[in-house]
Amino acid sequence: MKKKTLNIAMIGGGFMGKAHSNAWLRVAEFFDVPFRPVLKVIAGNKTHLEDFADTWGYEEVTYDWRTVLSRKDIDVIDIGTPPYLHKEMVIGAAEAGKHIVCEKPFALSLTDAKEMREAVEKAGVVHYLNHNYRRIPAVAFAKKLIDDGRIGRIYHWRGAYLQDWVTDPDFPLTWHLRAEKAGGGPLFDLSSHAMDLARYLIGEPAALSCVNRTFITERPLPGEGAATFSAGTGIDLSKRAPVTVDDASFAVVEFECGALGSVETTRLATGCKNVHTFELYGSKGSLKFNLEDMNELLFLDASLPAGEQGFRRILVTEKEHPYLNAWWPTGHIIGYEHTFVNAFRDFLMAVDGKETVKPDFNDGVQILRIIEAMKKSDAERRRVSISEIDS
Repeated sequence: MKKKTLNIAMIGGGFMGKAHSNAWLRVAEFFDVPFRPVLKVIAGNKTHLEDFADTWGYEEVTYDWRTVLSRKDIDVIDIGTPPYLHKEMVIGAAEAGKHIVCEKPFALSLTDAKEMREAVEKAGVVHYLNHNYRRIPAVAFAKKLIDDGRIGRIYHWRGAYLQDWVTDPDFPLTWHLRAEKAGGGPLFDLSSHAMDLARYLIGEPAALSCVNRTFITERPLPGEGAATFSAGTGIDLSKRAPVTVDDASFAVVEFECGALGSVETTRLATGCKNVHTFELYGSKGSLKFNLEDMNELLFLDASLPAGEQGFRRILVTEKEHPYLNAWWPTGHIIGYEHTFVNAFRDFLMAVDGKETVKPDFNDGVQILRIIEAMKKSDAERRRVSISEIDS
């Protein structure tokens, strides 16, 4: 039976543009979904966009993203741009009646996030915020174990997202290090992921105490024609400007379920390329996960006799594990790119009205509330209740 087509307009041809394009191409090949996505148009502002379109099979290229909103042949607007561009794109897409996929961090502020949520709710469109790590089978299986009561009452949560890609003091002042473009550093980029997993697995934070820190306060400007360059990089080392985001963030979190937790994020964890971990400890068992070993989940079952207890490595590749009946035989691992395919499977089912998809823009608002609470706690050097932040 021939599937209905769903035309995609992708805004942004960078890292996320590549990950999303691959997922749109693969999702109907592996999952039984009601639509066949068509890569209709790629919108961006870089000179290599024609090459990007040719590589991934987009039918058209435009350098003005606004032109795709009014097109009747576009069904989905997929936003993979830096966060300072999200608000205008989301509201425009919603007003045009398009279903929306949006990358994280969701917005620069809680006020912006609420306006974006209001726009999609008024329009009645499907909206998905791409916290793709929920779609790692090992993470989804951890959720099942928790929901099935295998962990019991949860006492402790430890979450961390650690990277090291700006440890060099001569790394240039890109948009990621400017508050007006990125909102924040790891506080926005990485804590949004870490908090989303905490919310997904054990529930909402009730209060927190947070400290944010910028260790490298100035960085060189990207540029050409200057007298002093870092060899082969095109970075002007003679001109520096202030870094206006955090390099690291650490929060002690009290959850509504009664658990006590911590959330640590940084871009200065030397040697950590993409370490995204959680540990949770409960009355009946415990779980550990690390993104760098994303097909594995460590599970301790405290119901066993004391002499038999210990963390057991579960290779999450069985057909009965979440999403994996669509992929490879037992023992054949999947990778980072497959999490996007799994997510878009859920999005397409939501567009067809058969399921709902989470996280959505309501979750985006809640994550911004938590980030605002973290900022407030750091600024005022005190414990902040989430209820203090206007929802």
